[in-house]
Amino acid sequence: MQATGDNAFWWRNAAVWLTYLAVSTMLGIGYVGQWSGMLLISASVGVGLFLVSAAIRFHALRVGWLQHDALALGWRLLLAVVIGSTLVQVGTALLLLPALQLDWVRLPGQRADYRPFALFGYWLNSAVMLAAWCALWAGRRALLRARDSEMAQLRAEAQRVTLEHQALRARLNPHFVFNALNNLRALIHEDPVRARDMVTHLSGTLRHALTHTDAGWVALAEEWRVVQDYLAVEAIHYEARLRVRVDIETAALAARLPPMALQLLVENAIKHGIAVTCGGGDLQIAARLVAGQLHLQVRNPVGTAPPGEGHGVGLAYLRAQLGIGDGQATSAQGRLQLLREGDAMLAQLEVRQ
Repeated sequence: MQATGDNAFWWRNAAVWLTYLAVSTMLGIGYVGQWSGMLLISASVGVGLFLVSAAIRFHALRVGWLQHDALALGWRLLLAVVIGSTLVQVGTALLLLPALQLDWVRLPGQRADYRPFALFGYWLNSAVMLAAWCALWAGRRALLRARDSEMAQLRAEAQRVTLEHQALRARLNPHFVFNALNNLRALIHEDPVRARDMVTHLSGTLRHALTHTDAGWVALAEEWRVVQDYLAVEAIHYEARLRVRVDIETAALAARLPPMALQLLVENAIKHGIAVTCGGGDLQIAARLVAGQLHLQVRNPVGTAPPGEGHGVGLAYLRAQLGIGDGQATSAQGRLQLLREGDAMLAQLEVRQ
């Protein structure tokens, strides 16, 4: 891709300066009347501007000029224009003066006008053309960068939406719904009061699963109410196999976090820990506010599944919500880790407030 882009640049740049060479030659001949001298001058200036413009592009990309703000980029390009135009005129003079002395080319009076005012005019002509080229090149690069940035943002948004949909499908896992409905059917005749409570908890869980994408970050207190509904439904299914230990500081309840964050950690802990462990185990949930950060911990027995297996969708969704890139554990918004501690798996979530 880089080689293709470089080839395209060389062809475009050659076309620009060949056009300049042709126009300046025709205008010069029409004004001076001597075609050989004007052809040498136009060719020297055109080739010089072609080489200088390519050198400016190469250096700007190599040292990262385009990473600077407009002012810093502007003065660097201005300096490049001043130096480049001077080099072009010096090179032209080094070719033209010997050619006139040796009578290889013709000009009126067989002499070049290098008086200060005329010399400044030559330099200004080169500087204006080179400055226009730099402005067009830098503007085009800025537009391409803006387009690439917009495309990257759209891809990230599409990925976030995809992860949310995947997380939603995980939340509405048929096994969870079928187990809940089967348990509800058994309770209707055995214990109508518990059946009514279960319907309330189940509706709260499903309502949250269907509406979580409409909300921004939520308070831990709100998230904890939903998790309690979910745990109440799962407690009926797992009975004594699910033993919940909670240690949530009061101050932490006002802290904010991405919606479904605690819910997904708890679901993973049950699905990949309690459900696959003979005799179940303790599900420990802890939350505290430390130095302006919410620290969440969810601990569960490891079970028979390999550590981390099946956690992809939920953790990928949380990483996207916190702006954590692939292969990373932290971002400006927080940190997410899975740690093996003996026979337990510990999920740690830190969210900056």
